[in-house]
Amino acid sequence: MTALTGDTPWFRNYRPAPDAPLRLVCLPHAGGAATFYHPVAQALSPRIEVLAVQYPGRQDRREEPAVTDIAVLADTIAEALAPRTDRPYALFGHSMGATVAFEAARRLEAAGHGPAALFVSGRRAPCLDREGDLQPRTDEEVVAEIRALNGTGAELLDDAEVLDMILPALRADYAAVRRYRYSDGPALRCPVTAFTGDSDPKASAADVGAWAGHTGSAFELRVLPGGHFFLVDQQHAVLRTVEHHLTAAAAVAV
Repeated sequence: MTALTGDTPWFRNYRPAPDAPLRLVCLPHAGGAATFYHPVAQALSPRIEVLAVQYPGRQDRREEPAVTDIAVLADTIAEALAPRTDRPYALFGHSMGATVAFEAARRLEAAGHGPAALFVSGRRAPCLDREGDLQPRTDEEVVAEIRALNGTGAELLDDAEVLDMILPALRADYAAVRRYRYSDGPALRCPVTAFTGDSDPKASAADVGAWAGHTGSAFELRVLPGGHFFLVDQQHAVLRTVEHHLTAAAAVAV
């Protein structure tokens, strides 16, 4: 079952849990969509209600222009999420989604309704942002990177019609990552938990551990077996940690 929130196109609720005391808002990777987090909603409901962010330019928002600026994404998501901060909640972002989640958390804290916790996965700390970033620029480079990271099945990339459908979102997302520049500011007040795979070529343990510098609260680094999309195979371990830390952080916040 999918509940589409009527007042905003930004969230998908695959397992509505209106009585859940906690909420987890999940942000996808570059080229990703809200459906990536369908298994998370299944695993956590009804204890935690999961809202999956749907960026424009893909799936049911395919006719909308994709956003090529992480700051704009963060601004819009923070605004759309504000009415849904009626209970303790956390943000979870993978890869590009980790950066968007971080920037949204900064805005939500500044507005006085920040998250109880931030979970980031498969992305180095924003303070290690590197100008140029060596992100793919051409369609060929984007496809080669996705193949290398095992982010999309090879059979999909080999299908010209499917590839034509997903390339616009990939182009936009990689452009957003290339253009992102971290701006110094106050550390987050919420705790941060960072995950990465022990063989992730995009996010070494040292680079992901640097997220510790972005919070004035508790920090934990979890390194799990796998590559860039380790969290698919390690879902149980990741969600067990998420549920534990979100429950603890919410208890402190009350």
